[in-house]
Amino acid sequence: MTAALRIGTRRSALATTQSGHVADLIRERLGREVELVEITTEGDVNSAPLATMGGAGVFVGAVRDALLRGDVDVAVHSLKDLPTQPAAGIALAAVPTREDPRDAVVGRDGLTLGELPSGSRVGTGSPRRAAQLEALGLGLDIHDIRGNVDTRLGKVATGEYDAVVLALAGLVRLGRADEATEVMDPLQMLPAPGQGALAIECRSDDTELLGRLAELEDPASRAAVSAERAVLATLEAGCSAPLGALAEVVEGEDGDELWIRAVVLSPDGGLSVRMSMTGAVDDAAGTGTRLASEMLADGAADLMHAPVRKQQA
Repeated sequence: MTAALRIGTRRSALATTQSGHVADLIRERLGREVELVEITTEGDVNSAPLATMGGAGVFVGAVRDALLRGDVDVAVHSLKDLPTQPAAGIALAAVPTREDPRDAVVGRDGLTLGELPSGSRVGTGSPRRAAQLEALGLGLDIHDIRGNVDTRLGKVATGEYDAVVLALAGLVRLGRADEATEVMDPLQMLPAPGQGALAIECRSDDTELLGRLAELEDPASRAAVSAERAVLATLEAGCSAPLGALAEVVEGEDGDELWIRAVVLSPDGGLSVRMSMTGAVDDAAGTGTRLASEMLADGAADLMHAPVRKQQA
């Protein structure tokens, strides 16, 4: 009897739900039994603002270590948490079909951002979201917030915050999408590169498993996140940079093409460099790299290196 595949996952409700989704895919498409192995990461035990924690990898390092040790066979992450640099000995085996990448607002009394009174207290743990919220000019009082989805929504329910902004994909996966009072138009708020997508990793020398996991791949999702992550890598931006990017595979005149748009903002949202570009689907990373290079030429680096806004309690 073939041994069950061990899937390494963070312990949070969202992470185990996401990994459970991948487990279901493996059972259905690959015919393998699986078990989840829960792992605590630095990002789970350190309550400091993410922007001060060294950013890239705080939610994935411990899971990857378990994979390299052989404690697990597969690792599942939120793709936006992956560092852009490859990890030695680890392969990104598959990117399954992406969930809705947009951001969502959960406001008190069913209110949208535009309906909240000036001065309303809005929570987000993301400098990207904070800067884009500031850029909307709604006079909101933006505060840094940490914690899982339940914790964040609870702060609205108790009145500590008037609203929180978080990834719609997380609400959808947890069956709580109906609690969103507004889904943000990407024209107002571009998501983080890779938001809404999952990353399925295995050891790069496990060629048999690598080949099987590739059957879970969604090519359009892979192309989109490859372009977005190329923007991130070229700009050398981490989670402390107010950067958003969103790519889509769309139908063009001569077949499918990739369309990507990105924004870099000053931490206070007062200045921004915003651009878009189209390219070939099979040159997704190249398209993202070219877009980011144009943004750098237009001053994006100066914005990213501006003083980070003060984190608030």
